[in-house]
Amino acid sequence: MKQIKRIFTALLAVCTLAAASGCNGDSASSSQIIGGADGPTSIVVTDDPQPTEGGEEKVLNIFTWATYFPDDILAEFTEQTGIKINYSNFSSNEEMLMKLEAGGEYDLVLASDYIIDIARGENLLAQLDTSKIPNFGNINPAFQSKFYDPENQYTVPYAAGIPLLIYNPDMVDFEVKGFEDLWNPAFADSVVVMDDARNVIGLALKTLGKSLNETDPAVLEQAKEKLFSLKPNIRALDYDSPYNLMLSGETAIGYMFTSQIITALNENPELKVVFPEEGLGFGIDSCFIPAQAPHPDNAHQFLDFILDGQRSAHITDQIYYISCNAAASEYLENQALVIPDEAIESAEFMQDVGEATQVYNDIWAEFKLQ
Repeated sequence: MKQIKRIFTALLAVCTLAAASGCNGDSASSSQIIGGADGPTSIVVTDDPQPTEGGEEKVLNIFTWATYFPDDILAEFTEQTGIKINYSNFSSNEEMLMKLEAGGEYDLVLASDYIIDIARGENLLAQLDTSKIPNFGNINPAFQSKFYDPENQYTVPYAAGIPLLIYNPDMVDFEVKGFEDLWNPAFADSVVVMDDARNVIGLALKTLGKSLNETDPAVLEQAKEKLFSLKPNIRALDYDSPYNLMLSGETAIGYMFTSQIITALNENPELKVVFPEEGLGFGIDSCFIPAQAPHPDNAHQFLDFILDGQRSAHITDQIYYISCNAAASEYLENQALVIPDEAIESAEFMQDVGEATQVYNDIWAEFKLQ
């Protein structure tokens, strides 16, 4: 998902925490508290850690995107368990995989579905001991048994990114039900969509009853024709802040990422969210324990900690992605972060389309030049 994170940027209230060493096996000594706008580079052990009851030193080496685990959650875990956290950042899923392949000593990794599938194929994942994760049952089954972990042996779903439609009912005199409505002449010059080839060509494919991952040249040509007929309705292509056009009233409807939907709703709760009847495209970011993790028991303890219903809701309310925890739903401040199970069941992962990627890129480049 961070396709969809790559795909989506979460809005977080960043607290000051300690930062210093990475988790590549170097010993940690003392450090001073350092903070910054992008969150901590790491939360470092300031004293020699004492071993846990199971014999592991009280250290947890986490590897993920900056600020993806909220700072207050990390601090609470350390306060409750005495386990100190080394928090290391990567900028892309591919960087994560490269460092894992090189032998990085990480205890817990949070990354996207497609890269986890690759890592699993390379035997880089440890099988979970769910007896050590009592809250494992809190996971919403709708987010389990996916292509990257069909038997739910290796991963704990953390957050889902799902692009959705959002519209202003004050500017529309009919109920929007799906992608096909974007072609309605009533939306002339009043649609904003993300500047993203796969997602937008994907919605055209969905209106044709096809897969987001279509590779048939004839079908892609049909999608191209359908997409080009949408151009009179397009007001803007905006990847970073399409919600601004919705909030200003410049556009009546938009297709954007989950975090952007929530940003718009926070400013104008009267906007309406639509789960397109043609089906959703989505991605899931999940946690896993690497096969060579030096502190797997501590990692299991952390997974159970974040799967607590109230704590999971607190995380979701901060990161602005979709909750994967059924026990969190009743505690969420923003119920827009709960997706109906029936909508999830029809959702489709966006996956690698191989050589057809160039076809998508060519269609998109031509569409933008129209």
